[in-house]
Amino acid sequence: MSSIHVARSLRTASVTASDVHCAGGCRHDSDVECAQATHIVFPYRGVYVRRVGQDVAVADGNQVLFFNALQEYRISHPVEGGDACVSLAVAPAVLEELAPAGTLQAGAFLAQHQRIDAQSQMLVAQLRLAMHDDATEPLKAETLMLSLLQHALGGRSKPSSQARHGQRRLVDRIKLTLASDTARRWTLDDIAAETGGSPVYLTQVFQQVEGIPLYRYQLQLRLQRALAVMAQCGDLSAVSFDLGFSSHSHFSASFRQAYGCSPSAFRKLANH
Repeated sequence: MSSIHVARSLRTASVTASDVHCAGGCRHDSDVECAQATHIVFPYRGVYVRRVGQDVAVADGNQVLFFNALQEYRISHPVEGGDACVSLAVAPAVLEELAPAGTLQAGAFLAQHQRIDAQSQMLVAQLRLAMHDDATEPLKAETLMLSLLQHALGGRSKPSSQARHGQRRLVDRIKLTLASDTARRWTLDDIAAETGGSPVYLTQVFQQVEGIPLYRYQLQLRLQRALAVMAQCGDLSAVSFDLGFSSHSHFSASFRQAYGCSPSAFRKLANH
C-alpha cells in the first residue's frame, strides 16, 4: 500500500476536511481498500487511478471523486510523483441536503466521479489555505467547505452516459498522458502517438466524453496546478514557464479569465 500522510485536518460539526498526501509507490492496482465513511475527494497535485469494480476513474485536478462508505476499491499510480488531495467527510444529514436529486441512493453516490469547473478549483485552493492557517475562524472554514460541496455537487459536468467503454478508456489514457507532463506543449500528433487513434478521433471522443475540448481540459489542468504552487513560489514568471505557458501575459490572462482575479491578487490572498 502506498504511504499516506495527512498533512492537516480541520473538523467542524458537519464536515471534516483533510489535506492528504500519498507517495504513490504502487504503479499497478493496490490491494483492496475500503473507506469507513463517505468521502468527497478533490485531487490538486499529481494523478492516480481508482478502480471500483469495472468503473475506472483518472483522478487529476479537474475531477472530484466519490468514495462511498464500505465500498471496495483499488488505487494505482501509473504516473510517478504521488498525489495530494483535499478529502471531505460529510455528515450524512448534510450530504442528503446538499446532493442534487438522483445523485444518491441509500446515502451512497451513484456516480464514481465527475469533472469540476474553475470555481470549484478556486474554492479548493482557498480551503487549503484556510486549513493551514491557524488564525482561520471556524465559520470561514465551514462556509468554504459547504460552498465547495454545493458548487461541485451541483455542477453540470458529469461524464456523458452515452460514451462506450472503449471511448472512456481512450479518454483515460489521454488524461494520464496530459498529467504525465503538465508543462509540455502537446500536439495532437504527440497525444495520438502515446494513446493510439487519429488526432481527429481523439478530439471528437474527448469532447463527447468530457463535454469540453481537449485543449481546454489541459489548460484547466495547468491553471489548477498554478493554484496549488503559487503560494510557495516567489516568481510568477517562473510559474508560467514551468507550466508551459508561452508567456507570463498569456498565463495571467488565462488565470484571470478562469478565476476572476490576477495571479498576483490570488497570491496576496494566499499570503495574507
